[in-house]
Amino acid sequence: MLKKVVKPAAKKAVKKVAKKSAEKKPATPKPVRLPAVGTTAPAFKALDQHGTPHTLSEYLGSWVLMYFYPKDDTPGCTKEACLLRDGFPFFEGLKAVVLGVSIDSVKSHLKFAEKYQLPFTLLGDEDKAMVTAYGVWGEKKFMGRTYMGTKRVSFLINPKGKIAKVYPDVNPAKHADEVMADLKVFTK
Repeated sequence: MLKKVVKPAAKKAVKKVAKKSAEKKPATPKPVRLPAVGTTAPAFKALDQHGTPHTLSEYLGSWVLMYFYPKDDTPGCTKEACLLRDGFPFFEGLKAVVLGVSIDSVKSHLKFAEKYQLPFTLLGDEDKAMVTAYGVWGEKKFMGRTYMGTKRVSFLINPKGKIAKVYPDVNPAKHADEVMADLKVFTK
């Protein structure tokens, strides 16, 4: 039987690397920084549930509700989407646009939109460019587990492309009514 011979200098180098790795702390995520009211909304290019590309610049001249949500077809996300669907005639009456954004795939968005008859656009952000640009990707906690994910945050963007209101802690059951009330005030 052959024994592998390790030279003493190599042993020291291995121990040194192992010690340094053990000393390294896991990277702490940077604090989430949401775009502020009055600033220009971050530009984006993303595909909707039908594979059609969208950019923020195409909505200049309209009010835009851009709502970020964690995952298609989950209880809170479904409640939020369905209440926005039910209030959609109000948004249409103001020629306001509703854009839902998650890191789910276009295929997942299509299934979700068809299942709940969602009349608005769902944008896929699989590369996390939008959730990062809008500061909604960050550390979350659920049932004692910490993980990275999309926070439930919305932005109301005015016709000039500026952020008019930020909703940092969205309650899915109340969000549609809250946004509609704010739009009534903003569009008077």
